[in-house]
Amino acid sequence: MNIMSQEKLEEAVSGGMTAKPNEVIKMQGRKVGVFYGDKQALFDVDLDVRQNQVTALIGPSGCGKSTFLRCLNRMNDTIDSARVTGKITLDGEDVYDPKIDVVELRARVGMVFQKPNPFPKSIYENVAYGPKIHGLAKNKAELDQIVESSLKKAALWNEAKDRLNEPGTGLSGGQQQRLCIARAIAVSPEVILMDEPCSALDPIATAKVEELIDELKQNYTIVIVTHSMQQAARVSQRTAMFHLGYLVEEGATDKMFTNPDDKRTQDYITGRFG
Repeated sequence: MNIMSQEKLEEAVSGGMTAKPNEVIKMQGRKVGVFYGDKQALFDVDLDVRQNQVTALIGPSGCGKSTFLRCLNRMNDTIDSARVTGKITLDGEDVYDPKIDVVELRARVGMVFQKPNPFPKSIYENVAYGPKIHGLAKNKAELDQIVESSLKKAALWNEAKDRLNEPGTGLSGGQQQRLCIARAIAVSPEVILMDEPCSALDPIATAKVEELIDELKQNYTIVIVTHSMQQAARVSQRTAMFHLGYLVEEGATDKMFTNPDDKRTQDYITGRFG
């Protein structure tokens, strides 16, 4: 982890957004626990995700942040040994209720993974895939519109508009990650989960994705797992610190980075462990 001085931290979060009254809680976790077989990976996590804000999950490797992220759209369901306890709600509705359609849930709570993973299809087909499956377009013209709109929102339209029929895998790493973001946006999600979306990208591509995250929060609620303290400080309004499967503390990003309540947060942010 890069060590970050207090001065740089304060500079990174200056102008950061503080919590407002009347914030809408979009997703909420209460006493969330996760077990992989007999091993418990998360312990009684209580966390609110606020609408139209970016919430960063930080902490050392193996601390539970990606495990928690995967609970929000039931990605842990894909692991046979995984069991989730507690309660997670989306707009007040329990996402683990047996009546919930998991496919529908994952359309509402989209995900962008650590490594760009475009389908082995054309750029157009990558973005059109979800809307086709979910029946969001009545005809080709509507599908064309969704593809164009999604690529524009992902800041990729100008680079991709003349090569829509070329393979998505032919794009650069940063472009592929923005294609994956466009693919997530195409089904009109309410929440976008990002699991270290820039860890495989160079600094220029990372800066473009960070700019994009800042724009996307106008229309989407975003939860991002990141190992980069500078990135968390730049893109998020709320930060949650995990350690050894526990949520250590959560709060407004500017406060967390300049005056955290817990010494473990201070030690992690300043590079003393992690």
